Order: sequence, then C-alpha cells, then structure tokens
Amino acid sequence: MSDNHDINSHQVAPTAAPGLAHLALALGGFAIGTTEFATMSFLPAFTADLGVDAPTGGHVISAYALGVMVGAPLLAVLGANVARRTLLILFMGWFALGNILSAFAPSFAILLALRFVTAIPHGAYFGVAVLVAASLVPEAQRASAVGRVLTGLTVAMIVGVPVANLIAQVMGWRYGLGIFGLLAALAALILLFVIPRQISLRKVSPLRELGALRRPQVWLTLGIGAVGFGGLFAVYTYLASTLALVTKAPQWSVPIVLALLGVGMTIANFLAPRIAGRGVMRATGLFLAWSVVALAVYPLTVAHLWSIALAVFAIGLGGGLGTLLQTRLMDVAGDAQGLAAALNHSAFNLANALGPWLGGLAIAGGFGWASTGWVGCGLAMGGLIVWALALVMERRDSIRVSVQSSRDC
Repeated sequence: MSDNHDINSHQVAPTAAPGLAHLALALGGFAIGTTEFATMSFLPAFTADLGVDAPTGGHVISAYALGVMVGAPLLAVLGANVARRTLLILFMGWFALGNILSAFAPSFAILLALRFVTAIPHGAYFGVAVLVAASLVPEAQRASAVGRVLTGLTVAMIVGVPVANLIAQVMGWRYGLGIFGLLAALAALILLFVIPRQISLRKVSPLRELGALRRPQVWLTLGIGAVGFGGLFAVYTYLASTLALVTKAPQWSVPIVLALLGVGMTIANFLAPRIAGRGVMRATGLFLAWSVVALAVYPLTVAHLWSIALAVFAIGLGGGLGTLLQTRLMDVAGDAQGLAAALNHSAFNLANALGPWLGGLAIAGGFGWASTGWVGCGLAMGGLIVWALALVMERRDSIRVSVQSSRDC
C-alpha cells in the first residue's frame, strides 16, 4: 500500500482554496507554539515567583515535553477512527483549557502537573494537521503544505513569544499564559468553521497504526529529530537568562533576540521544501550540519548583544529540520501515517526535554550559561550520526531490493 493512498484515504472535502484551511491549521500551531516557547522565555519570571532556581524551573519545560511524548502516540491510536476535523477542534480546546488553568497555578508542583496535562494533545494536533494539510494538495506539494502548517510554530516565535514576553514583563507571566490560552480557544472556533468536513474517512484500526513501530526507518527518522533538534532547545530555554546575566542586555532587547530565532526558523521553513526537491535526506543532512556549526559558535558570541543576536538567528536557520522530517515520515511510515505523524512531535519534544535537561546539568555543574551551546552542538552531532545510519541502511535496503528484483527476472 503506498503512502499516497494512505494520505488520500483521509481526503477531506475538495476545496478550491486549500490555503485557507492551511492558514487555519497554522493558526492552531501558532497558539501552541506561542505558549510552548513563551513558557521558556517566562523562566526567569515564574522561577522568581514560585521560589525555585533556573535549573529546577527548567523541569516545567521538560514536563511539557514529556506530556507531548506521552500524548501524541496515545491520542493518535485512540483517535484512529474519529473524524480528523473533530480531533483538531477537540485537541485545540483541550490545549486552551490547560493553559488557562496553568495561569492560576498556586505552586510550582501544580504548574508542573498542569504543563504535563496541557501538552498531551500537542503532538496529536500537529500529527492530524499535517495529514489534513497534505490531503488538500497534490502529492508533489506535500512538503510545502506541511511547511505552511509548521510555519505557525515559527511565526509564534517571531510574533507570539515576544508579545507574550512583553505581557509577562508588564502584567506578569500568568497573564501571558491566560491570554494565549484564550487565543487557543479562538483557534478552535476558527477550525470549526474553516476546516472542511471529511467525506471519505476509511476506518483505521489502532493495530494498523501501531504498525509504524515495526519500521526501522520510522525509528531512525524519529531519532534524528529527538537528538538533533535538542541542541536548539538547550540554547533557547536558557537564552533569556543568558541575555540578562551574561550579555547584560537591556530588557527591551530580550523579545527581539527571542524573535530572531523564529525569523531564522521561518526562513528555513520556506527554504526546506525547495532544498528537499533534490532529496529529503540530503536536505536533512545539510540542516543538521548547519546546526552543528551554529551551535558551536554560540558560546563565543554571548558577551555582546550584536553577536549573540546573529548566533541565535543562525541557530534558527537549522529549524527547517522539522518540515523535512515530517515529510520523510510520510515516505517511510507506509499505512500508519497518523501515528508516525504524531510521533514526530513526540520526538521533537523528547528533544525539548533532553536539551533543557542537559543544558541545566551543564549550568548547574558550573560550566556557565554559554555552555548550553556546546551541549547543543553535541546533540546536533548526535542527530547527524543517526542520519548517517539511516542513510546507510536505506541504501543497503535499496541494493537488496534491486538484487532481489534482478533474480526474480
């Protein structure tokens, strides 16, 4: 069974303007991305408010990531037979409620628990969203459709996170979470009216979705994201603190530098489908190699605002990896597209847990705030190693199939 057949089996009602549906799906991603990444920028504020140090506060980021990791495969399997439009609205409503409740958390322990629960539909939302987006366009345009949906995440870093950071500075971090929880509720309402109803949803058994776990290339693709993307999160989680304590940057500059990471990721998101025209795996290797270099340079730039800003922008340019890996999973997941698409966000949030955890260990170990760049460089190199392994195995399997075909002839 071909990948294209599986995607088309979830084809939604034909539409002359798929861009409108893609925009609505990206808006949901914007709401999720804003609250996810803004929470990282809130780190100095909520740690001071709740009486914990920065490395301990980083556990909130890790708790969110673990919620995504648990929720993505679980909801993908349980929702296998539910209409995709219904799932999108349900997941976004859940996310909205979780963020609003987080704004009222009376203690660090409760905030930790609420971030975990809030994150559960995160990966499942994106898993469904990219499949719906891909089903609205010809197969050759899949990478572009996926990129448009994931652009919601990167635009969140350009616009949403700086605005949230400004709200936190003026009104407090609780207002930041609450307001963007309301944004998620608005996104759910827009999805209700914009996403077309499915007309040919083929029944999918949860057991068939679990078939993705039997494919080595699925695991290797997930491994590239889980390890390779961790470097970006190792730096980004502690960026606001680094700017304040090492760079001695003025407070007004923090949202701008945070936004530069999103600018880099947005540019990369548009470039990735074009570079992928010469091969998704080739493009993936290029983005990983870029990340290795950019993260290695970062510790050398933290003393000056202009240099750290350039380094953060360069790190953001490695963010096109997300679109490439999501497209790659469509190619290697066979007839288990739903679970594979959701697991991609589990992998990225494993990176989101791994990066801050290792970065926090480096800081707590006395290596300094800039050491998160070296941690990130190591993680990007690890992703490159997994990529090389996947490439070798793919070529070996291709040769084996060619030899077998020759023998059959």
